[in-house]
Amino acid sequence: MLWHTFFAAVAVAWIQQAASTPGVDQWITALVSSNSSLLSWPTHFTQDIVPKQIHSHNDYWREVPLLTALSLGVQSVEADVWFINGTLFVGHEEAALTPNRTFESLYLQPIMQILDMMNPRNNFTSNATSANGPFDTASTTPLQLLVDMKTDGNATLPPVLQALQPLRSAGYLTTFMNGTVQSSAVTVIGTGNTPLEGITALQPRDVFFDAPLASLNSSNFDHTISPIASTDWGSVVGWSGIGNPTDAQRNMIQTLINDAHTRGIQARFWDTPGWPVRARENVWTELLNDGADWLNADDLVAASRF
Repeated sequence: MLWHTFFAAVAVAWIQQAASTPGVDQWITALVSSNSSLLSWPTHFTQDIVPKQIHSHNDYWREVPLLTALSLGVQSVEADVWFINGTLFVGHEEAALTPNRTFESLYLQPIMQILDMMNPRNNFTSNATSANGPFDTASTTPLQLLVDMKTDGNATLPPVLQALQPLRSAGYLTTFMNGTVQSSAVTVIGTGNTPLEGITALQPRDVFFDAPLASLNSSNFDHTISPIASTDWGSVVGWSGIGNPTDAQRNMIQTLINDAHTRGIQARFWDTPGWPVRARENVWTELLNDGADWLNADDLVAASRF
């Protein structure tokens, strides 16, 4: 009752101020300049942003990692992680590492802050049974975080698991437990040197494995281990994007995608052509037509507009 009375009073004052002006544009101007609390809401961080199944390849190369991807609706980001002297650093190679660009500072801290905003604790959310992801327009859509382990996987996995503890404690991690995958705000997937044995041994499992898309038929992968499977476009398909793919190349794409889908796994091709633009977009079109789940992109603006 108190909340209702408060908002009713604010609304009356808001309308009275706006009503002193004649037209809708003037109303809007007056109301915006009033800084009324009715014009914002707790989860407006990503308002009007439509999520898209784009993977931000080498996301840490962006001028602003993570946030640039989210601003364009990109659902998946990738961080190359090096475990050196007790710290998880982020960079493509050792020469690119700096003391302050860490897994914690570039990804985990901002992700935690964003998800806390998207999951406010108040009287309205006291009965919430699941966590919202980062996108206000699609709250059940998780952020996919690929952790490309560059140092020895067996040495790197334990500190990665430890670093994820705040997200884990908040209930923000997608988790496989008791035979069921429970989707949450962030799905973490290990790639690169990530040890498969270390992932399958996790109980419960809240870090998953990027399966080899080109060799799924010789494995026991399913979605409880690998939500996605990836492969190198150039070595497996080889089409440059100029002209049309051969029948064999198209059949290869479709076969790999279908193999993944029969296991409940999503398909991603990395290192697709980035230039010329016509070739890049020809490949993207082919992938979408063939049912690929992710567009692997370096140019996020172009991918989001595509």
